[in-house]
Amino acid sequence: MNGTITSDLVYDYPSQSRQLLERFQNSGKHQILPLLKAPVPLNILIVGAGLGGLATAVALARRGHEVTVLEQAAVLGEVGAGIQIPPNSAKLLLSWGIGPFFEGRVVEPESMTFRRWEDGSAIGFTKLKPNFSETYGAPYFVIHRADFHDALCKLATQHGVKVITNSKVVEYDERLPLAKTQDGREFTADLIIAADGVKSVARPTVIGGTDIPASKTGFAAYRAVVETEKMKADPETSWLLEKPGINIWIGEGRHVMTYCIAGGKSFNMVLSHVDHSDPAAWKPENAVGDMRKHFESWDPKLFKVIDLITKTIKWPLLSGAHLPTWISKSQKLVILGDAAHAMVPYMSQGAAMAVEDGAALAEALSHISSKQQVPDALRVFEKERMKRSYGMQSASLVNGKLWHFPDGKEQQARDAGARAEVEGKYFVESTNQWSDPVTQLWTYGYDAEKELKKTKNTSKTENVLG
Repeated sequence: MNGTITSDLVYDYPSQSRQLLERFQNSGKHQILPLLKAPVPLNILIVGAGLGGLATAVALARRGHEVTVLEQAAVLGEVGAGIQIPPNSAKLLLSWGIGPFFEGRVVEPESMTFRRWEDGSAIGFTKLKPNFSETYGAPYFVIHRADFHDALCKLATQHGVKVITNSKVVEYDERLPLAKTQDGREFTADLIIAADGVKSVARPTVIGGTDIPASKTGFAAYRAVVETEKMKADPETSWLLEKPGINIWIGEGRHVMTYCIAGGKSFNMVLSHVDHSDPAAWKPENAVGDMRKHFESWDPKLFKVIDLITKTIKWPLLSGAHLPTWISKSQKLVILGDAAHAMVPYMSQGAAMAVEDGAALAEALSHISSKQQVPDALRVFEKERMKRSYGMQSASLVNGKLWHFPDGKEQQARDAGARAEVEGKYFVESTNQWSDPVTQLWTYGYDAEKELKKTKNTSKTENVLG
């Protein structure tokens, strides 16, 4: 080999060093790859036209499958505020051709800074631009959820996906398979994919009759958007707009994450706090006042921005159970996204996991040579995606611990563990999971399609799927 490491070697052992080598070999600008048509086109029904459902629809339709999506809402759209699109999902989306629909809507933050709750001093720092794009092959984006959803809608339409609104599915017959709507319509397909969210109607059917719902975490989050024009006049708020960046204030039982969205026209805020109360008792008219009380003793510069919020939506934060299966007994109904692995947003990977799910499922189904092999493809999909998504679920819960320490020894140890990155010094590990080299590589260096192929090649169904 004359001292040269070739790119066609087969690496089949667990190693961070191997992953690092593959990362350098595969890094670079994103590419729009040619369509790889499935040898056996399927008639596929997806229930739920949220971010995960539409991403899955695009992933499947571009492979040549006939895809119909049922959505309960009368009009397609998303509620909420900002959302992050990290490189592990951005790389997939850009390769599918979403780029033109992102123009003028996404913001690429230069960095992520963790700040002390009381004065905003930096206690953690991750350089995002251009580092992540150069290393992982795609940028780290932030965007308004509605803009992300609209971009996926347009991309799905471009690929021939049919979306039927006013179609709330209330019942499944997984043996056929069949989905029945509230108004009595029935839809059949070769395969039904339920991307119907954390309160999934399909999940009880898939796991055998009794649901295993997501659990309350004892946290809730206020989501809000402030128009950047309101922040420009005051130097104590305008500094947040000078360079696009993600800033996160962390303290005991609470944190506030901020960044610009809508091409820089809006300022997104997520304010997380301990809350064990029943969401049914929450009063929307009290939300803004209650939110301010939670953070009135925090960094005065931050509170000035909080004080500009005039309306907010409060959400309970849930974490899904580790389910025994995502595939129904007939192997004709499968769940994915939040229906399968809801997670707290502390790694900003919930939607990214759903995008990865769609990519992996499309890849798995591209290796069958007959409809009878769909169950084999689903088992390969489930094996790989359970490992990945439940791992990310755990990483998110770890951040929920790290960020919310009260002042004291644990908080001091956490801050000390990220001090080198704040000071611009060399480091080999960090308590900031965005910077920690091992966690960062595992999170953002993951390629859902390639990892699915690896799982296929090492699974018991290898000979069946080819």
